[in-house]
Amino acid sequence: MEKVWLILPGLLLLIGGGEWLVRGASRLASLWGVPPVVIGLSVVAFGTSAPELAVSVLSAYRGQPDIAVGNVVGSNIVNILLILGLSAVVAPLAVSIRLIKIEVPMMIGTALLFFVLGYDGKLTRLDGVLLVGIFAGYLWWMARSARSEPILEKELEEIGIIPRDGWTYFKLAGLIVFGLLGLSLGSEWLIQGAVATARALGVSELVIGLTVVAIGTSLPELATSVIASLRGERDISVGNVIGSNIFNILSVLGFSSLVAPNGMAIAPAVLRFDALVMIAVSLACFPVFFNGFQIKRWEGALFVFYYIAYTVYLILHSSHHDALDEYTLAMRYFVLPFTMIALILTLAFAWNRQYLQPRRLSRRVKADKPSS
Repeated sequence: MEKVWLILPGLLLLIGGGEWLVRGASRLASLWGVPPVVIGLSVVAFGTSAPELAVSVLSAYRGQPDIAVGNVVGSNIVNILLILGLSAVVAPLAVSIRLIKIEVPMMIGTALLFFVLGYDGKLTRLDGVLLVGIFAGYLWWMARSARSEPILEKELEEIGIIPRDGWTYFKLAGLIVFGLLGLSLGSEWLIQGAVATARALGVSELVIGLTVVAIGTSLPELATSVIASLRGERDISVGNVIGSNIFNILSVLGFSSLVAPNGMAIAPAVLRFDALVMIAVSLACFPVFFNGFQIKRWEGALFVFYYIAYTVYLILHSSHHDALDEYTLAMRYFVLPFTMIALILTLAFAWNRQYLQPRRLSRRVKADKPSS
């Protein structure tokens, strides 16, 4: 129990370190003439997922794969169900067509890729090379496409007011260094506190990784998305979550697999349940996002409900509670089937409204035109 108290200061250091790193790196990149769009796609995406990267890489290196994998899988579930859900409850979230056409399929693809690569119970270093390679290619493609985006006059003014003297570069470099130190020490404390908590409560490191560590390392995404939603920048809320989920699978698991001494073992429980939940909630995004290109308040509340239900299942399963069987049956034969039906109907209605109705109207207009 003597190291349980390290969880809170570890989380605070992780959040502070990520903030310092993003602030220093983004301003430094601006001074070097990097377009703001590219900064958002790379530096900010890295910064909000930096806690996951630090915790998982260090855990994998120390031979604690359950925390490393549980952190990533749990964070992706938290990002969609809890963070998007809470953000949508605050205000309905706008979803861009680009996200539906590119990023959401990419997120679904990375979740499926993780399941395929880990199906043998292990992520090898070769798997890590593949994941990091795909991530590098994805970043290159995003940067190349983003460079065609025009730089707004407001953004140019913000870049121009940053002094370009030696003291400015020194301060920005200091922010980056302190950010990296905060991430390093914060991840160390969080892992020690998480392991101590697991032992004290008698639950597995995997459950702690899927819950306490996953929520803790997702706090930057939570803060970014909820604040963006409150400020009316609702497309940022969705883009931040989807980008972080892609980053977590490709980069965090990729680098964790590379540093693990003998590859990174994946617990059978993850493949049997948690990875499938991650894939399911990723797939659920498509019909929800496609329905009017927004996430409504009731859909956000439904996401939050499912995260609570998922967490309750983990607690019941880890404690071998007597109510586990009844709870599982209720979820499997009542809640999940009705949800699937609702998602299918949502997708059908959205498809009818977005594509079939305009085509019928167009045909009717053409039919009503008098022939010349």
